This record gives sequence, C-alpha cells and structure tokens, in this order.
Amino acid sequence: MAVNLRGKSFLTLMDFEPEEIRYLLDLAKDLKANARSGIRSQMLKGKNICLLFEKTSTRTRCAFEVACCQEDGNVTFLDSKSSQMGKKESLEDTAKVLGRFFDGIEYRGYDQSVVENLAKYAGVPVWNGLTDVDHPTQILADMMTIEEHVPKPLSQVKVVFCGDVRNNMSYAWMQGCAKMGMNFTAYGPKELAEQIDPDVIRRTKEVAEKTGAVIEISSDENSLAGADVIYTDIWASMGEEDQIPARVKLLTPYRVTEEMLKKTGNKDVIFMHCLPATRGEDVTDEVADSDASLCWEEAGNRLTAMRGLLVYFTRCRKEPSGLQIAAAKEELDKVLCDKLGCVEAYCGVSKAEKS
Repeated sequence: MAVNLRGKSFLTLMDFEPEEIRYLLDLAKDLKANARSGIRSQMLKGKNICLLFEKTSTRTRCAFEVACCQEDGNVTFLDSKSSQMGKKESLEDTAKVLGRFFDGIEYRGYDQSVVENLAKYAGVPVWNGLTDVDHPTQILADMMTIEEHVPKPLSQVKVVFCGDVRNNMSYAWMQGCAKMGMNFTAYGPKELAEQIDPDVIRRTKEVAEKTGAVIEISSDENSLAGADVIYTDIWASMGEEDQIPARVKLLTPYRVTEEMLKKTGNKDVIFMHCLPATRGEDVTDEVADSDASLCWEEAGNRLTAMRGLLVYFTRCRKEPSGLQIAAAKEELDKVLCDKLGCVEAYCGVSKAEKS
C-alpha cells in the first residue's frame, strides 16, 4: 500500500491505517540509525516549528526540541503565560496566525478539541503531544521500544495497562493496539472501568474486528497471564492532584510489583512507564530499576518518534509549483526595484547599465 499522509495532522492513531502507522515507525527507525551513525540529514533545514504548551513537560518538550535541532530546524516554545491563546485571542485566530509563521505546531494541553481546532485552522501539520484523552506520540515511541526488545511481531504482543484504566494513556494504548492487531487488557478497579468512555470502547472494538486485535477490560489478576508488557502511569493526571489520596487507596492493589510481573508467567516480560513515575505508588523501586524495566529506553525513543513525525509531516506539505515560485520571485523583484532602485541582485540590471 502506498503511504501518502500529505495534508494530515497527527492528532490520534485512530485517524491512521495500520500501514500508515507501520510506515511512521519504520521511518523513525531509519532516522535513528542515521543519527547513531553520525549522519546529519538536515531534513528540517529551513523549517520552523512551534511548541504550544498548556501543560508542563519534560520528555515531550525535550524530545521535540532536540529532534528538531538535530535535523537543523528551528523551534519556538510558547506556554500559557507567553501566548494570547484563549485570553485576548480566540483559538481560531491563534491557529491562523501561527500557521503563517510556522511549518508545524505541536500542542500539549487539556481538551482534545483544542488540538483538533488548531489543525482545522492553522493550515500546517499539528501534532498531539498529549491531551486529557490521548497521547499518540507516546504510543509510537512505546511501539518502537517493544519492537526493539520483544522478539515477536506487534500482532503477537500482549500489553496489560495497570491502574487508572480511564486515563489518556489507557485510551491511547487501547486505540494503538486495536490499530496494530495487538492484544490489550486494561487492568484496574471496577469503579474506574465503569467510567471508561463507551464511545472509545465502541470505536476501538470496531477497529479490532478488522485487524484481529483483542481488547479487554478486567479487574481479575488472571488477566495478567501471558503478558509481554506490563504498563502503568501515574494515578492522578495533571489537574487531579487533589484526588491523589483517594486514588492511592483505590489503586494500591494494582501497583506494579515484582509479584505482579511473576503472575504473567512470562520470564521475559518487560515493564514500561511513560513517566514521570511516582515510585512507591504506581510502581515499586525494585521493578522500576530492574532488568525488566525499559523506562529509560522508552523515554529515549520519544526523541526517535518525534524526529520521524517532524520530518514526515513537514516535508509532505503541498509545496508551491515551479511556476508559482517564479511568479512570486518576479513580483518580489519588481517591488524591490521600486523601493530600492534597480540593482543587479534583484532584476539583473546593474546600476551602471541603468544609468
């Protein structure tokens, strides 16, 4: 299948076919191999990228900035304190302005509708760096990490997400596994399982029927059996800090421990965490620092995944034709000559010839 994502943004994996996701993974791997070989491909030379953040970040911001710089691109960072979005200026107006300055916009914030509207009005690619209901760039990095360390195709991999099963990472994994034909189990307390958006379940199961994926939601520890990946996240997302005491009480039985890893029955099971981790709550020190833990490799692959996304979506924008460029240059030359006087650099006529 030929892959052409021209004109698209990266808002959720649900927007992409499995072949397209596969292409993005392979591209990121190729660029990673080039970087390790010391090859500077300069694929973003002359490109300007805006990072628009309403939520704080370590890995997402650093991954996008370093990836852009490694490919000779330029980065501008705007947070809620340094932009007018949602204050003196509407989201639509902000998108239209930024789209005229930048070749792409990465957004990290709260409402999924914000990143969708940025993509609608900006006229340039927009990447979803995290919202309250999705985190697709993280899933690309996670899939790369799994392929590097689990000796089987993704379609044979079982991922068990433990803890808060109705958070953005659980949703993102559910959707990613559905798209790639994987086995996914959301393992957490029934009280939270009942709060999972039914539309997310419906849409992912519709995709799973086509790809052969298995999507399950369970509070039974027997669902851990056969897992290749045990995955977790912090128990309270940004803005939910006041709920931490109640979450600790509810989710402690789903803390990732060495005993939980043993219950998978897989001696090669790996542990992953999108970070930051709250050690002693969502995962024990013993697991986080064990040989089974791939948290740091996973974090490193954030850079790899972002590089691939930046390169593909900025270079696959519709570029002006040769005739359009020539016409624009001719018009510019005339303006420069009118304003500054005819000089050879602009119209090929030297001052001496003109005189």
